[in-house]
Amino acid sequence: TYGPAVICDWRPEWDDLPHADRARRTAFQGVDNLVSRNVRVVDDDGNDLPADGRSPGEVVLRGNVVMLGYFKDPEATAAASSAGPGGPWFRTGDIGVLHPDGYLELRDRSKDVIISGGENIASIEVEQALAAHDAVAECAVGAAPDAHWGEVPVAFVVLRSGFDASEQALIDHVKSMLARFKAPKRVMRDELRRQHQLDDRT
Repeated sequence: TYGPAVICDWRPEWDDLPHADRARRTAFQGVDNLVSRNVRVVDDDGNDLPADGRSPGEVVLRGNVVMLGYFKDPEATAAASSAGPGGPWFRTGDIGVLHPDGYLELRDRSKDVIISGGENIASIEVEQALAAHDAVAECAVGAAPDAHWGEVPVAFVVLRSGFDASEQALIDHVKSMLARFKAPKRVMRDELRRQHQLDDRT
């Protein structure tokens, strides 16, 4: 389920599904939300986006486990609230898409979205494309300032032992899976530092 807490809960009705469908459902969030059934995906103006699996927007919630507000901080409460049917909705800061079957797929955090030439690029989407390359063991994608585009995606990868892939080969691989503008402009092949959380804008 998806909400202030995330629970991986197997559903009995999945038992007879093909393996590919089981994997798809367990990879998504928002499985028939157990405690917060009011989930929407909205655009920047608060309008509902279609449940087509292709229209990303911010995930907003209402329900009996969603906070009423920040303690003694009305400004923060107002910033985290969005008007909508039935009253205020909590803005999660998560970017996701709703699928036709009602499942929610999280794509990124709104603060991690790279805005390049006016186009939104989900860093996690680029990471998933890189991770699909046979030579990539680990990867992280962040934003770098750019005089022309404002920001551009850059990638940091760790290659698997015994594998090799050039920077251009990795960029071309992403272009083969995503729109060309989403491909990283640079790929640094080195070990990722793990002692701190990655700062996506350094």
